[in-house]
Amino acid sequence: MEHSNVSDLVRAAAATDQGHPALVETATGTTLTWGELDAAVDAAAAGFAADAGPGDRVVVRLASTLSYCIAVFGVWRAGCTLVPMAKRAAPRELDDALASSGAKLLVAEPDDEVAVTPSSGRGAVTPSSGRGAGATGVPVVPPPSRADWPVPPFTTRAGGEDIAVLAFTSGTSGTARGVMLSHRALLANVAQCAELRPAPVTAADRVLLALPLFHVYGLGPGLLQVANAGATAVLAGRFDAAEALEVIAKHRVTTVVGVPPMYRAWLKLGAEQLRSGFATVRLLTSGAAPLEPSLGQAFREATGLGIYEGYGLTETGPVLTSTLVGGAPKPGSVGRAIPGVELRLVDADGTPLAIDDEEDEDEEDAGTGLVAARGDNLLTGYWPSGQGGPDADGWFRTGDVGFLDADGDLHLVDRASDLIIVNGFNVYPHEVERALLEHPSVAAAAVVGIPDEETGETVRAVLVLAGSLTLSELEEHCALRLARYKMPTTVELVDELPVTATGKLARRALRTLSGRPL
Repeated sequence: MEHSNVSDLVRAAAATDQGHPALVETATGTTLTWGELDAAVDAAAAGFAADAGPGDRVVVRLASTLSYCIAVFGVWRAGCTLVPMAKRAAPRELDDALASSGAKLLVAEPDDEVAVTPSSGRGAVTPSSGRGAGATGVPVVPPPSRADWPVPPFTTRAGGEDIAVLAFTSGTSGTARGVMLSHRALLANVAQCAELRPAPVTAADRVLLALPLFHVYGLGPGLLQVANAGATAVLAGRFDAAEALEVIAKHRVTTVVGVPPMYRAWLKLGAEQLRSGFATVRLLTSGAAPLEPSLGQAFREATGLGIYEGYGLTETGPVLTSTLVGGAPKPGSVGRAIPGVELRLVDADGTPLAIDDEEDEDEEDAGTGLVAARGDNLLTGYWPSGQGGPDADGWFRTGDVGFLDADGDLHLVDRASDLIIVNGFNVYPHEVERALLEHPSVAAAAVVGIPDEETGETVRAVLVLAGSLTLSELEEHCALRLARYKMPTTVELVDELPVTATGKLARRALRTLSGRPL
C-alpha cells in the first residue's frame, strides 16, 4: 500500500486487523488496538486542526506514553509539522524550540510546570478551558483523551515532501539547528528497514520501546516500524534494567530496540537472570551510540543472543546501515548500507576516495574518510532556509569518519566534530560551554566527553573562575539552560585553559588535564 502521510501507517494497520493490540502502556496496564488508535488519531487530528493549519508547527512535550503516540500521529494527520521535545527539556530549550519553529501549538500535560507557567513566557493551562496562551502567543493544549475519540474519520491534509518532523539538534556552534524531515523521508526509511532480513519487526512481534520517543531513533526504528508492520509496541517508560526485564517476560516481548547503556545495565543482573528474562526474545538491535565489541560478546555469552548494530543520524531519517544486512552481528562494525541507501567515503572537499583493490593492504589506512550517504530517507535541509541538505547529486556528508572493510561493512573510527554521546543523545560542547559562560563567576569554560561505564560518555567541564562559585550554584544555573543529560557530571578548576600553538583550545588535552574539583 502506497503511503503519503506518516499517519497512513496507523490507518493501514487498523484496516488490516483493527482488533490487534497496537500499544501497551506498562505503567497503567492500558492497551489500545489498532482500530482504537486510529480513532484516537482522528480525534486528535480534528482537535489540532481547529487551531492549526497544514504546515503549522506543533511542539509535543510529553513522556513516551499512549498520549504521546496519539498526539504525534494526530499532528501528522492534521497536516501539521511535529516538533518533538523531551518532557524533561530545560526551560531554555523549550523557549528556543518555540521561538525558532514559530510553533502554533504546544501539547503538554497540565502539571508540566515548565510548559505552563506564565512567568516562563509560554502559556498557562486553565482548568476551565484546558488551554491558554502567554507572552509568546503559543497556546498550550493538553494531550488527547478518550473523551475526544468519537469523531468521523479524519482525512489527512499533507504528505510527500511536506515536512513531517522538525527536529532540533545542537549545532557545533552551540546554536540549535532544525532538521527538516519530510513524510517522504520518514516513510522511505521505514520501507528500507522493512526489507532487512531478519526483519526488524513483523506483525507477530511485541516490541519493547524503553527509548524516549521524542528521539528520532525511538520514533523511527521504534514506533514507526511497529506501525508499519502492524505489530505491538510495549511502552516501558523510563528504563530500569530489572523492571524492563520483568516487562519483557510479562508481555512476551520478542524484539528489543535498544542502546548500548541498556545492554550494559542488563549485564549487571547476571547471566542466569538474563537467560530466563530474554527467553521470548528473537532479535536485539542497538543504535544511537557505538556498541563496544566486548559488550556485544558478553551479552551473547549470557543470553545466546547477538546484538545487531546500526548507524544513522537525525538527518538521515535515521537509519543508514545495519549488521542485519550481512545476516550476523559483526563486532566493531555498524554493518552495510540498508536497501535503498548508498554509502561512499569522501575527503574534506567531498571528493570520493579511490578504492584500492589490493587485498593485502591495510583496510583502515587504505580508505578512511568522511561518510556520505544518498537515498530517499535524507533530510530536506535545515530550518528555515532549507539549506545544508543533500547536494545536487543527492549526497549528504554525515561528518563521521570511517572505513569499509573487505565485505563492504562500515567501521566508524572517529567523529569530525567534538560531539559527545550520552546515553545515545548528542551533546555538543559549545552549547554546554555557552550555558556555563552565562554565569557571572565563570571567566572561561571548556567541555569534553570522557568515558563512562553507565552512559557511554559523560560531560566533563573545565572552568576558569572570575569569582566565587559553588557546585550547587552551578548545577542550579545549568538546570535552567540544559537538559539533564547535557549537564556536566564532573567540574574542575584551572588557572587557564590549554591551547595550541595557534591559540586554539586544545580540547583533547582536557581529557587528561588535572584540575581542582569544584
